[in-house]
Amino acid sequence: MKICVRDVFYHVEIYGKGEPIVFLHGFTGDVTTWYVCKKIFPNHQLIFVDLIGHGKTESPLDMNRYRMDEVVQDLREMMGKLQIEQTHLVGYSMGGRVALSFAITYPQCIKTLILESSSPGLKTEAEREERKKADEKLANYILENGMETFVNYWENIPLFQSQKILPSKIKEKIRKQRLQNNPIGLANSLIGMGTGVQPSWWGAPLQRISAPMLLICGELDKKFCQIAKEMERFIPIARTHIVPSAGHAIHVEQPRIFGKIVSEFLQSFGANEDRKRIRKEDENGH
Repeated sequence: MKICVRDVFYHVEIYGKGEPIVFLHGFTGDVTTWYVCKKIFPNHQLIFVDLIGHGKTESPLDMNRYRMDEVVQDLREMMGKLQIEQTHLVGYSMGGRVALSFAITYPQCIKTLILESSSPGLKTEAEREERKKADEKLANYILENGMETFVNYWENIPLFQSQKILPSKIKEKIRKQRLQNNPIGLANSLIGMGTGVQPSWWGAPLQRISAPMLLICGELDKKFCQIAKEMERFIPIARTHIVPSAGHAIHVEQPRIFGKIVSEFLQSFGANEDRKRIRKEDENGH
């Protein structure tokens, strides 16, 4: 379905019934990256969103429209239109940065937060400036060379080396999906909400998150495992799960294991909520 949010048409797909889980993909991804989850969460309503500049969602020319605070506001208004007061929120990589930003901005809307291979941004101004320049350079590369040349480069970066052993059918599917993106959308996404320009959430902002949080990373992705362990120290209710023999995109490389980890986390949270409710009822004499 198409949902118009502040003059931008977002592509959203909804499956099943029950407590909602909203899924946010990574850079160059779209809703199809989450199709593996359709059979994993039978007791939930699954909401897959194409983020701005990606998939079948519009790619505005105005780069300001891609800023993290703008995208977070879009997500909040989208939830309002879907009549969702609270949700479990899953984000992968770039989508994880959006999910974390949303949870910090609208904590009342979050039941649980699941971040896969994601970060709270960069700690220092020098790091942010360096990354901002790199993202701008990559954005120009996309616009100057087109999608095929960019995807040839992107699928061979070290971050995705662990995906080389995936079956050819899956690799071709990922490639085809990436090629369908709009080069303007991807370029503007890098410039508007890349890691270098988004706010840094390290420290106090992380400590303010009261919702239970699950941090998932792949054993082969050393950088993001280190980030997850560091994040965990700041967050009141958080656990880190390192997946063996997986790299950056666990839900692609090890979908069954990813589903099992998230399902068990959600079930554990539900059981805790039931215990709280029963205890409260007992205290009230019911």
